[in-house]
Amino acid sequence: MNSRQLASFCRELADNKKAENIVILDVRKLSSITDYFVIATGTSEPHLRAVVDEIRDTLKEKCALQPRATDGTLQAAWVVLDYFDVIIHIMREDIRAHYDLEGLWGDAPRVRFRKKAAGSN
Repeated sequence: MNSRQLASFCRELADNKKAENIVILDVRKLSSITDYFVIATGTSEPHLRAVVDEIRDTLKEKCALQPRATDGTLQAAWVVLDYFDVIIHIMREDIRAHYDLEGLWGDAPRVRFRKKAAGSN
């Protein structure tokens, strides 16, 4: 799985847990740190936990991937999962608005994705 596919899979996993406003930023031309940021919003501490657990557990189980690092806390309302080529930011809406990663990385193109049709697999 390449880094774009991993970012898209992480977006799908976040969507499985009803994360809101999921965005993938392609930072390959802007950063030597990572290829993609996946940014998603959770509405509460339990919701943040569900999204984080879905991504971390599924990537471990299905892809044998573990985050190189995990930063932040559910109580701080911002958790970062670092999979080297893909960094996932899961945060509460107020924290996301305050730090405005999309604005900070405004030169990064957004990766478009197609919504699955209802009932399709």
